[in-house]
Amino acid sequence: MNVEQLIDILQPTMVSGKCTKPVGQLRDDSRKVTPGDVFIAVRGFSSDGHQYVRQALAKGASVIICEEPLETETACVLVIGDTRSAVGPLALEFQGNPQKQLSLVGVTGTNGKTTVSTLIWQALQKLGANPALSGTVQKAIGTSQTSSNLTTPGPVELAQDLRDAVDNGCTHFVMEVSSHALDQKRTAGLDFAVAVFTNLSHDHLDYHQDMQSYAYAKKLLFQTLKPEAYAIVNSDDPAGSFMADECLATVWDLTFKTDDYQILQNDTQGLMIDMDGIYIDSPLHGVFNAYNVAQAWLACVALGYPARDAASVMSQCTGAPGRLENITRLLPGAPANTPMVFVDYAHTPDALENVLQTLAQIKSDSAEIHTIFGCGGDRDRTKRPEMARIAARYSNWVTVTSDNPRNESPDSIIDDIFEGLKGYSNARRITDRPDAIQKVVTSAKTGSIVLIAGKGHENYQEIKGVRYPMDDRELGMKALRSRPDFTETTEVE
Repeated sequence: MNVEQLIDILQPTMVSGKCTKPVGQLRDDSRKVTPGDVFIAVRGFSSDGHQYVRQALAKGASVIICEEPLETETACVLVIGDTRSAVGPLALEFQGNPQKQLSLVGVTGTNGKTTVSTLIWQALQKLGANPALSGTVQKAIGTSQTSSNLTTPGPVELAQDLRDAVDNGCTHFVMEVSSHALDQKRTAGLDFAVAVFTNLSHDHLDYHQDMQSYAYAKKLLFQTLKPEAYAIVNSDDPAGSFMADECLATVWDLTFKTDDYQILQNDTQGLMIDMDGIYIDSPLHGVFNAYNVAQAWLACVALGYPARDAASVMSQCTGAPGRLENITRLLPGAPANTPMVFVDYAHTPDALENVLQTLAQIKSDSAEIHTIFGCGGDRDRTKRPEMARIAARYSNWVTVTSDNPRNESPDSIIDDIFEGLKGYSNARRITDRPDAIQKVVTSAKTGSIVLIAGKGHENYQEIKGVRYPMDDRELGMKALRSRPDFTETTEVE
């Protein structure tokens, strides 16, 4: 890439400065600029890249792409009208447009993105493909697996991930697509072969302000699909028809409200689903997971795999960690009547209700449900009492604790939650999350169910900008081991 090519691609309204330096990598983070790089100044939600242009110049940027005229004698300045819209397509060009060698699958929705994308990734592997995965829990490209910082990375990082996938021989790229990413045009320029809509419920209103804006952000994924693509839409969700409306791709509706698709089994052993005569077994639990499994299967079929082959491999797909994960089963020799302790990422009202409904359906008549949960700081406060009311509706006991308080007071967050627990007598507060898990699990009656909700796969607690190590799964297993009725055994070959 050279300056002439940049000018040809961007068609800037103004070109100024010194345009003789060689062009290096494209950067949207001034801290990563090295001599010769191109820095594009993007206006963000909390900061403006134009504030860091001088820092990029000091680090040796040879080209500055921005929206405002700039005087400099050390770099070429290209002024365009909208850097945010340009950064995604430009990043792809810098990487040689690697998406042309991949089949892209995008999954969006309030809940289920991680499970659906992970199921697709696992199924494609078992079908003989070499897929890459990018999402909330992890980024898996080739043999490399790393933790993710964002559900959907920024456009420069995403373009690099696509290049890495091609270089590692990947055939597919499966990714979660968040509403933030769509609104901020992080996926601009991408051509998805398959897009999946899971559901829409109360979340992220601190960013989107209202549900209509939130829905429109999700809809952007389907508005950009080409006619040869496929859109798999949960039509049982009220927002399903909105997502499909005006979509140019082939739309496949998923509904369990007709005789064609049915949930035949949903119990402690897992799920069996009838997809118009094709039967899918899954080790996952719950009606919400039936939708996740079915959509993952439909995505594989849309990608060209035989329906029965795709159904067959779904029985071996376990989904993402920390999604209704029964950690009691991870301990060998656990007594049969040991409380079943589940860890789940549910941190929205809809997700919490789905999980608790599932546990209520699969539990024995005499079993009690004890729910441990909290709400994140610096996030939508309106959902706090709503989640409390849901927890109280389905649980015999509720313990409210901390969950990534960030810059808020943990006790103030718990106060907000308790507004939804008025009149409910079986609730208590234990601010320290490890202490809450230890006390609840060790005191739970035999045969009961304990749900530790909100963090799932996360292995940290975020307080005032610092992430302290903490894993609900490890804490739950530690508490189980400390119960007086628990004697762990080790199998000997």
